[in-house]
Amino acid sequence: MSATTNRLERTKLLSASVEIMLAVHDIEEARSACRELEEIAEHFDTDVVGALSAQARGTIDLTEGDTRAALGPLRRALEVWRRVEAPYEVARVRMLMGLACRSLGDNEAAEIEFGAARAVFERLGAAPELARLDSLGKGAPSVPPHPLTARELQVLRLIVVGKTNKAIAASLFLSERTIDRHVSNIFSKLDVPSRAAATAYAYDHKLL
Repeated sequence: MSATTNRLERTKLLSASVEIMLAVHDIEEARSACRELEEIAEHFDTDVVGALSAQARGTIDLTEGDTRAALGPLRRALEVWRRVEAPYEVARVRMLMGLACRSLGDNEAAEIEFGAARAVFERLGAAPELARLDSLGKGAPSVPPHPLTARELQVLRLIVVGKTNKAIAASLFLSERTIDRHVSNIFSKLDVPSRAAATAYAYDHKLL
């Protein structure tokens, strides 16, 4: 770092520095490297530098537990890496997004992100990243004692409080048709014939 003064050349070093400092739990140094990277990105306004900056910011937010804040910059980075066809970086960001989704309790979305990342790492032969994914899997929560996805469980809890499909759709910013499908899946998976029976199941199995 001290031997490289060219600002564009420093971007790769700064990006790596963020990851290294986070790995050794030096959050202040990671923040410092990220701030410099953001300043360079603002000055040069190029897609790749912007993506490096956004990825660094998202990684720091995720490490500090600000998961919702992390998703915005991670999505921006993902968009650029896809556009410039950088599959390795796409997979690394999707792995981070998987961690964010899991932290927010959306295990279904997390598995989708981890699976997409794994497919790319396997194709590229990225053994260290595959090993990291395996280690992340060991920290995953145990399988829930019910067959519902995170979204279906969310819909079930709204059924329990008496909301109609239309009201649930409005609450979750989804179409009523999508909610109809979720409700049908819930009835099928729980083997119940009605909303009342689904509500009873939720109480009996402590899903509230």
